[in-house]
Amino acid sequence: MATSRLPPATLTLKQFVRRQQVLLLYRRILQAIRQVPNDSDRKYLKDWAREEFKRNKSATEEDSIRMMITQGNMQLKELEKTLALARS
Repeated sequence: MATSRLPPATLTLKQFVRRQQVLLLYRRILQAIRQVPNDSDRKYLKDWAREEFKRNKSATEEDSIRMMITQGNMQLKELEKTLALARS
């Protein structure tokens, strides 16, 4: 009987792609937060982002992960708009 050479925790292609999307979103959020001029606001937003991602780290349902990515992208766009308005 042949056994699989893959470790038991290997991600499927779909899971791998979702993971990359989440990591990219996290990086983009942190990059946007670095542009916040106020130190205390920057720290608050960074802590908020870190907690949100930690809280949802164990999510496994495909639909809920997709929904969270969509919500995260909308929040990122809102933050970017706010920063653009603050600069102008």
